[in-house]
Amino acid sequence: MSRYVDGYVIPIPKKNVKKYKKMATLGMKTWMKHGALDYYECVGDKLDVPYGLPFPKLCKLKKEETVIFAFVVYKSKAHSQQVNKKVHKEFEQMDKKQMEEIFSLKRFSVGGFKVLVSNKK
Repeated sequence: MSRYVDGYVIPIPKKNVKKYKKMATLGMKTWMKHGALDYYECVGDKLDVPYGLPFPKLCKLKKEETVIFAFVVYKSKAHSQQVNKKVHKEFEQMDKKQMEEIFSLKRFSVGGFKVLVSNKK
């Protein structure tokens, strides 16, 4: 059975990184509690690269913004669905307004991915 990954790309104001980290730490604890195998939240560091489509252009970042690259690892797509159902139930009471104060819910991207190559069994 192949692992499965939910991936996220989230434009965020640089001034909100500390608040985002607090929210992401809660997210990590919740996803891991419900069975995720691994959880990463990464903040942009080297974004203006001379090749490909740099994240600032891809995300249409403003000067005062950076990007979060995040991913959660699961045993399978079915496992992802089971874990996310529990996580979303736990977070359904969360105030979306609070999230909107940290990043725009209209500008973030999310998708599910089948793992093509990995050093994990």
